[in-house]
Amino acid sequence: MEAASSSSSECRYSYDEYKETADWLLAHTKLRPKVAIICGSGLGSLGNLLGDTDVFPYKDIPRFPISTVPGHAGRLVFGRLQGCECVCMQGRFHFYEGYDIHTVTYPVRVFKLLGVETLIVTNAAGGVNGSYNVGDIMLIKDHINMPGFAGQNPLCGHNDDRFGVRFPCMSDAYDRELRALAKQTAEEQGCGSFLQEGVYCMLAGPTYETIAECRVLQTLGADAVGMSTVPEVVVARHCGLRVAGLSLITNKVVTDYGSTEKANHEEVLRTTELRTQDLQRLVSNLITKI
Repeated sequence: MEAASSSSSECRYSYDEYKETADWLLAHTKLRPKVAIICGSGLGSLGNLLGDTDVFPYKDIPRFPISTVPGHAGRLVFGRLQGCECVCMQGRFHFYEGYDIHTVTYPVRVFKLLGVETLIVTNAAGGVNGSYNVGDIMLIKDHINMPGFAGQNPLCGHNDDRFGVRFPCMSDAYDRELRALAKQTAEEQGCGSFLQEGVYCMLAGPTYETIAECRVLQTLGADAVGMSTVPEVVVARHCGLRVAGLSLITNKVVTDYGSTEKANHEEVLRTTELRTQDLQRLVSNLITKI
């Protein structure tokens, strides 16, 4: 599938198109997931936790986009995790890949039509909060939607009431009960010492932030920054899905003009390798409580 235009006026998907994808998947697996997991950069191994799997490369799924970023395998994995039927995206789609915001969020509405009730989103993020350390896991309590400020909101355009209301509330985007369960699970799994809770800010990318931009984000109250997640969360809440979000802090943003540190994707992937097992353990045990 070719990358779609970034114009917000194009690539409107109809209910029937989402349903076509969902029906194809339902016809090719007997699993009926209630939980969906979207894996961020380097975190696709979360999908390897699933047993009794049915695996579908994105290129084989009707109308599905294709992930182009290193660290994103590009497979949809259905399976069982701790007895719970789940579907896991090993690799997500990004605005900076050339996909418009509707294509980035296409899978979420497909999940809704599969019968999914809860969405867990993970990402690799830069630490904006000065007290955060590389390797911390941040439980997302809220977000700042910078592309949305600029008009790139996945809910722009025609609203299909079969998915949700025209003006959905976002003050409860990240489910309070799920956050409490995640904190409890982190303590039980020995992850409490490096679990943070904070605000995730999405920028469009693909450039990492300038020093001035990082200082602006700190002023705005962001604790972590990345290039994903928020559009999927917006659509998920519009569909009535419960959402839990986890950011793995893979680097600390640069706010000092005298610093020689530079953010890079290789560092992101290296850090995810070091902390992946902890994140896997947290997510898999959280699912048993949902």
